[in-house]
Amino acid sequence: MAARRSIGIVVNGVTGRMGYRQHLVRSLLAIREQGGVPLAGGGHIWPEPILVGRDPDKLAAIAAQHGLTEWTTDLDAALARPDAEIYFDAQVTSQREKAIRQAITAGKHVYTEKPLAESSAASLELAELATAAGVRNGVVQDKLFLPGLRKLKRLIDGGFFGQILSVRGEFGYWVFEGDWQVAQRPSWNYRLADGGGIVMDMFPHWNYVLEELFGNVRTVQATTATHITKRVDERGEEYTADADDAAYAIFELEGGIVAQLNSSWTVRVNRDELVEFQVDGTHGSAVAGLRGCKIQHRATTPKPVWNPDLPLTGKSFRDEWAEVPDNEEFDNGFKVQWEAFLRHVVAGEVFHWDFSSGARGVRLAEAGLQSAREGRRITIGEA
Repeated sequence: MAARRSIGIVVNGVTGRMGYRQHLVRSLLAIREQGGVPLAGGGHIWPEPILVGRDPDKLAAIAAQHGLTEWTTDLDAALARPDAEIYFDAQVTSQREKAIRQAITAGKHVYTEKPLAESSAASLELAELATAAGVRNGVVQDKLFLPGLRKLKRLIDGGFFGQILSVRGEFGYWVFEGDWQVAQRPSWNYRLADGGGIVMDMFPHWNYVLEELFGNVRTVQATTATHITKRVDERGEEYTADADDAAYAIFELEGGIVAQLNSSWTVRVNRDELVEFQVDGTHGSAVAGLRGCKIQHRATTPKPVWNPDLPLTGKSFRDEWAEVPDNEEFDNGFKVQWEAFLRHVVAGEVFHWDFSSGARGVRLAEAGLQSAREGRRITIGEA
C-alpha cells in the first residue's frame, strides 16, 4: 500500500468566515474526506490542520465539531512545532504581514489569502524574504479555478474569440448595514484602520484574472466611493464606515484590450451570478460567471436595430446565447488550489501563483486608489 505523507498546516484565522468555510471545511477537511491529495508516484498527502485564532472557545468548538485535536491561541508555539511545515493566513489584512514574517523566519512554507500585505513595498519584501529563506510560497487566487472562468479560459485557448477587444465585469451585492438585518461581511471590511476597502479586497483578484486570461494591466483609471457611511457592527454598535465600498475602474491591458470592472457592496443583483465577465472579440463573445458560461458566435449574432418606438418581440437578447458545456467535473476552486500548493510543497510541482504574483495584485490596488485620489489615469509601476 502506498505511503501516506502527513503534513502539518498552521491555519491562522480559522474562526473567520473565509478561514473556516472555504479553507478548513471545503478545502482541507474535504481533502481528508477524499483520502488526501494523490501523488504522481503513488501515495497521498494528508493535511493535519493546527487551528490558530484569538478566541479559545471558538477554536475548541470548531475542533470538537470536526474531530480535530490540535488548536492554540499561541502562534509562536504553533510555528515552533517541527511537524508544522506550512503556515496559512486568513486573518484580517492588517495582521497578515507580521504573521507571515514570523512564519518565514520559522522556516515554514507559506500560503495566504490576499492581499498579501497592505502595501506593494511590503508585499515585495515578503516575496524577497521567502525566496532568500528558500520556503515555498503562494497566494490564494481562487477565481482562476472557478468553473465559469475555466470555461472562459478554454474558449480563449481554443481561439473562439478571434481578437479580443474588451472585457466588462460586474461584481457585487448589497451588504446589509447591520441594523435591521445582519451584515453578510465583517465590520472590519468598512474601516480603513483595519485594512478594509473594496479596492484592496477586489483589485488583487482583478489583477490575476486579467493577467492570466487576457494580458498584463498597463494603466488604471478608477473612481471610488463610500456610499454607506454608517453601519452597525457585530456587537450591535453603530460605527463610521470610512473605507471604500464601491469602485468603478477602466483598465488598459497589453495588446490594446480594454477592461471595465465595477466592484460594489452597495448594488442589488440583476444578473445571473454575483460576478460576471463579458468578453467581446471579433469572432465571438462570452459571458462567464462563477459556474456558467454562455457564448454567441459571430455567425449566430442577431442584427438588432435601434427603434425605441416598437416593443421587442420574439426572443429576448439573452435567449440568443448558448451554454458552454462542462465537459469535465469541476471541484471547489479553493480546494483545487490547495491541492496544487500541497503538491508544490511535497513534490515540487510548479505553482506560479506565488508572492510575486500577489505583490502585483497589491500594486494594482495601490494604483487604483492613487487614481481615485488624484483623479487621473495611472500607469502601472509609475512612481
